[in-house]
Amino acid sequence: MKKEIMNGVLVFALMAMAGCSSSNNAASSGSATEQPVTSSGPAIKSGYGFDQWQQGPLGDVFFEFDSADLTPQAEQQLKDNAAWLESNPANKTTIEGHCDSRGTSEYNIALGERRSSSAKEYLVRLGIASSRLESVSYGEERPFDQGQNDEAWAKNRRDHFVVK
Repeated sequence: MKKEIMNGVLVFALMAMAGCSSSNNAASSGSATEQPVTSSGPAIKSGYGFDQWQQGPLGDVFFEFDSADLTPQAEQQLKDNAAWLESNPANKTTIEGHCDSRGTSEYNIALGERRSSSAKEYLVRLGIASSRLESVSYGEERPFDQGQNDEAWAKNRRDHFVVK
């Protein structure tokens, strides 16, 4: 009985995925772990209460798969965050590095640290005092989205900013 239910769920999932194809000309021959997913603000916000996503005045920064490199969108968000920090000099912030669930816990903690350090270094180059910024890594331990798919993983590859 359990096997029949699982087969039914699998067939339904495959049919649902087939209906989700797009006319995008991007290559689709690789697996999810080989194809990085970029994330943009509007795609991340849709379907979620933005208040739940962004708790505070500073916006999150998102990363490509297995990368701590800042994208142009991430740099723009950090410039916006720096402007807010400049106009609020009494506030400090913690930059939390987060990862998706792929990879070992040890690897993801290190990657999250590299991500939070990238953001901190960029903010320092923009003129924010290093003493106002703390970077930590939670690796995969605090996902925003519990899903196990490209969309969920893209939401979890982020730096989150907590104002003190």
